[in-house]
Amino acid sequence: MVRFCRRHPQVDSAMTSERSPGDGQQIGRALEVSINIGLVILLVFVCLLILRPFLPIVVWGVIIAISIYPSYRKLLRSLGGRGGIAAVVAVFLMLAILIAPVVFLTGTVVDGVQILTAHLRSGALTIPPPPPGIETWPLIGPPLNGMWNRAATNLTEELGAFAPQIKASIPILLSTSTKVGVTVLQFVLSIVVAGVLLANAQGGTTIAHLLANRLFGGKGSEFEDLVGSTIRSVTRGILGVALIQSVFACVGFLVAKLPGAGLWTLMFLFAAVLQVGGLVLIPAAIYEFTVASTVKAVLFLIWCIVVALMDNVLKPLLLGRGVAVPVAVIFLGAIGGFLAMGIIGLFVGPIVLSVGYKLTLAWLEAGRAPRHES
Repeated sequence: MVRFCRRHPQVDSAMTSERSPGDGQQIGRALEVSINIGLVILLVFVCLLILRPFLPIVVWGVIIAISIYPSYRKLLRSLGGRGGIAAVVAVFLMLAILIAPVVFLTGTVVDGVQILTAHLRSGALTIPPPPPGIETWPLIGPPLNGMWNRAATNLTEELGAFAPQIKASIPILLSTSTKVGVTVLQFVLSIVVAGVLLANAQGGTTIAHLLANRLFGGKGSEFEDLVGSTIRSVTRGILGVALIQSVFACVGFLVAKLPGAGLWTLMFLFAAVLQVGGLVLIPAAIYEFTVASTVKAVLFLIWCIVVALMDNVLKPLLLGRGVAVPVAVIFLGAIGGFLAMGIIGLFVGPIVLSVGYKLTLAWLEAGRAPRHES
């Protein structure tokens, strides 16, 4: 027998009351909010897609403007508060600082390649025999001794053995040269962008205040100062120290008459940014011992040691100066950011790590419950 159950009228009225008009309004509001959020995300994505080719230039322009802003204010006061003229003067000075070393390094690289090519063609380039005892070095001693002996006996034949590797490296060198040229052009455009930002510094400062207050509330000004001081700290403590070391290294290369001194300096600059500049100086010192007199080679080695140890004195003075976070946070953020994102990561890494550090401290302080005495 099949039984048909009939619901009680009270149950029907209870279920009807649960589906009140308020539920429909809440669903409508949730749907409307979801659509609005989706449209905002779509708009942000399209804007970033359109601005993607210009983002590196704009980001570098902002970084350059923040880095030189204290110096720009001094220049502005010396010019009687004329912001446009001060910005133009700052742009020309920065372009001169950028272009002059690039032209000089390019010239030395070209001259070094021409001299090396001429010596190879004339047979004037000779390699002295390896020093005694090199074959006793563990692991690398025997192969290094054999290759060195062959190069000292017949350099042209030894280079011919590496002809396939040399031919394979030519496209890589050309691609690298193109990338360097594009990077220099980006820096030129970034300097122009920085000049525009400096000329409108008041408006930029207002936007920065509003954004910081919107993101961090009452601590907006603290985090705003943290970002600015972090950028200037990285500029002085990492890029600044690397540039100072590169200048001294370049002087040593030029005095020692190292072929392609500009190329050596460029390699040392990149290595110094990665905190391994001494690795570039080792082959330079070895080369000097093979082609120069003992006195000259020893003096060059002493100079290389001074240059390599220079960052141990400069970095504590410049890195982390004026920043309300430990130096280790800035250093780890700069190196980790560089390895993860390239050269722009030198600045993005410390900023993100510093903000994360401060937010973590604020969270820990907020979670500290006050102790009440019984």
